[in-house]
Amino acid sequence: MNKVKEGSNMYQGLVTHTYNPLAGECPHACKYCSSHKLAKIYPAIKEKYSGAICLANSITENLGSGNHIFVCAQSDLFANAVPHLFIKTILKQCRDYNGNQYFFQSKNPGRILMWKDFLPEKSSICTTIESDLWFPDVMGNIAPHPWTRSNDMKFITGFPKHVTVEPILRFSSPKEFAELIRETGCDYCNVGADSGNNKLDEPNKHEILELITLLEKFTKVKKKSNLDRLLK
Repeated sequence: MNKVKEGSNMYQGLVTHTYNPLAGECPHACKYCSSHKLAKIYPAIKEKYSGAICLANSITENLGSGNHIFVCAQSDLFANAVPHLFIKTILKQCRDYNGNQYFFQSKNPGRILMWKDFLPEKSSICTTIESDLWFPDVMGNIAPHPWTRSNDMKFITGFPKHVTVEPILRFSSPKEFAELIRETGCDYCNVGADSGNNKLDEPNKHEILELITLLEKFTKVKKKSNLDRLLK
């Protein structure tokens, strides 16, 4: 388990630690994934997040109490290719330390719904919705379509729900994209931009500001600091 550094761009004020007991290459293979960038710098990261999906040695780590833990921050625990047993083992480890709050983020919230009754009591659920349009070469061509993610999130109840629009990609219109996010029933929405110089297809300043105005009518919006680049 790693403590989130002060000033980090990772859900400031919401997450204090990350816990990454799932190793191997993330099946969704998003173009902008931070694990890819880190793997080029740190051999240990490359080794951990390459090859077949498996459980890391950290699975039995003491998770303490009173922490706000982002589980599998460098992967997607609920991707379809992750074995049922791995999900069960990781969730059980979290439930054994029920004095913490847990943050689960997935591009496959439909599978979170399947595990809803096994999640730790103090959990928050998040999905990534970068656009209402489909960019399989960026989003990962086996990740569910943004419309599917929105629909699946709608049926998850009993937990605080977040949508992260990061990295924000070109969308059809502010009104249509805002409506897609509204359908999730999210309590919070984080809006951020690409930090990895991945040359993504991005909306302009006016489109983003109009989107945020619409989002603020039904959810709490957090503008991440990396969004400043697109709002100049």
